[in-house]
Amino acid sequence: MASDLIINAAPGETRVALLENGAVVELYIERAGERSIAGNIYKGRVVRVLPGMQAAFVDIGMDKAAFLYVSDVYDNAEEMAEIMTVGGGEVEPDDPDSARPVSFPERDLHIEDRLQEGQEVLVQVAKEPLGGKGARITSHISIPGRHLVLMPTVDHVGVSRRIEQDKERRRLRELILGIKPPSCGFIARTAAEGVERDQIKAEMDFLLKLWQTIQRKSEHGPVPGLIHQDLDVTLRAVRDLFTHEVDKLVIDSPTEYEKILRFVDTFNPELKALVRLYEEPEPLFDAYGIEMELQRALAKKVWLKSGGYIVIEKTEALTAIDVNTGRYVGKRNLEETILKTNLEAVKEIAYQLRLRNIGGIIVLDFIDMTRELNREKVFNTLKDALRRDKSKTNILKMSDLGLIEMTRKRTKESLSRVLCEPCLYCEGEGYLKSKQTICYEIFREIERDHPSLAGHRIMVEVHPAVANLLCDEERHLLENLERRYQVRITVHASQHLHLEQYEICALA
Repeated sequence: MASDLIINAAPGETRVALLENGAVVELYIERAGERSIAGNIYKGRVVRVLPGMQAAFVDIGMDKAAFLYVSDVYDNAEEMAEIMTVGGGEVEPDDPDSARPVSFPERDLHIEDRLQEGQEVLVQVAKEPLGGKGARITSHISIPGRHLVLMPTVDHVGVSRRIEQDKERRRLRELILGIKPPSCGFIARTAAEGVERDQIKAEMDFLLKLWQTIQRKSEHGPVPGLIHQDLDVTLRAVRDLFTHEVDKLVIDSPTEYEKILRFVDTFNPELKALVRLYEEPEPLFDAYGIEMELQRALAKKVWLKSGGYIVIEKTEALTAIDVNTGRYVGKRNLEETILKTNLEAVKEIAYQLRLRNIGGIIVLDFIDMTRELNREKVFNTLKDALRRDKSKTNILKMSDLGLIEMTRKRTKESLSRVLCEPCLYCEGEGYLKSKQTICYEIFREIERDHPSLAGHRIMVEVHPAVANLLCDEERHLLENLERRYQVRITVHASQHLHLEQYEICALA
């Protein structure tokens, strides 16, 4: 599969897009003053222990206290290693390529036995603050490199699930076991596939030295305070996305281009020839058609090639995605038409989940199919379509109502949360009162206040669209009010008023 990594580094904002066969599948945006804190290591202070929730709030210097679950303060290294090995087989963390901390089963742990208010703890941000929630943190530090992830708090060796060949998995596992020091763990990332021992050893030494530096800083660092900051979005993209599967990396900033070359020269010199500086007059994202795809990624309705469409609705608790046949009428019979629409929708849904970074609970409402075989086909196609998604997904079988419930791991805000804000008019509801509804509200307001308005001329100031309706279709109701209450009503259109705003006043 042809893949390109496109980086638009402008003053104040850096955007990274991963393209597969010309389509944007992942997008990362970082703005000045809004740098991601996921992966950062802090020295924090416990401000509140909640036995009822088996969690604690920790002050790490953010506006909101961070949240620490009991499973994330588990400190028995031997038992932790046992938890991560089942029947002698290897059980890796949820998403080794994300290089994020791991949560472990709670068993019979008690948060009050682990933490006390005022205690100082070294923690890492596992999840960005989302909405009104503070960051989720863990005391299980993980330090990602190009080929390895160091886990200094647990003695365990893992291999990314994306490395599928058993022979290569065994080679990496044995290689790491042979050179790593005791009492710490490593995960071989996907990029480690085929990498020789010397490169693995050099990176291992680098990560261990970095951990020693972090420990020294934490001993004398302020509380709360930042001890170690993860790479910026440009270098994170190079570290995590720029693999041998990527055909080229294109960037439009000479400064960032030089920075990337230095980074690649240190960790992957063989990829240096694939880094290119874009110097054409046409904006980089326009040249690759990414700007147009971004607009599509913010739309509620997404059209399918057949003429069907999906509707993506985000609520407080979950995301609902509805599939419709739209303009597609099929060729043979209804069941075939529905099946084809559902199968096409599955691929688009998997693509949109990854592009928009939609996480949490997701409910997919497919068009009802009568045959069990067809429902199974849609379910299996969805599972296959999600295989390339780096975020962990859990999918339940399709119900008799044509619903598939699933979850997708969420570590940062969705694309819509990053690029948009709630409508200042409807406050995120997505709807406004109709012009006719506003007209009838005005009539009721005049009826309610008519004793104080008697004998006066009434001025009704409204939005121009409402004024047109009042003076046209609803004119007879205005005249009826004038006759009933012996008043004169004048309608004034005002551009500065919002559609739902109006003012009623009595003139002398």
